[in-house]
Amino acid sequence: MPNIRHAIYTALAGISFALGVIGLFLPVMPTTCFMLLAVWLASRGSPRFALWIREHPRFGPSISAWERERAIPTHAKRWALAMLVVSMLVIALSVESLPVRVALIVGLSGLSLWIATRPTPRQSGGSCPMLPASSERLTGASCSSQRSNR
Repeated sequence: MPNIRHAIYTALAGISFALGVIGLFLPVMPTTCFMLLAVWLASRGSPRFALWIREHPRFGPSISAWERERAIPTHAKRWALAMLVVSMLVIALSVESLPVRVALIVGLSGLSLWIATRPTPRQSGGSCPMLPASSERLTGASCSSQRSNR
């Protein structure tokens, strides 16, 4: 039974990861939430897949910042807020039912406020800008030790 459960978690993680990748190219599809879901599912089905996602050069830093600090990088906030504004404009111009239009715009406005109020990752939050994260983990080096060696 555990093997079936692992297979299901891994399959769902793969689907979520694929949807996140699609979200890179389609503005209406979110990327980050699918990647966070993929890591969560993969950590239950395939820890190796979860580690691969966390160390991915494109997705890893944002996922690590969220897991470590519940923080959203500034560029991701800007992109998300811009896409939410575009979505609100499309809704305002295309949805005919006033109650539905207002409800959607209010909901997206609330989401925008929540995203805008999330902290941004700290530079010193466990990663060293002078040292790749994987090297830091392998060697146990820290920013302070790297700076003192200069």
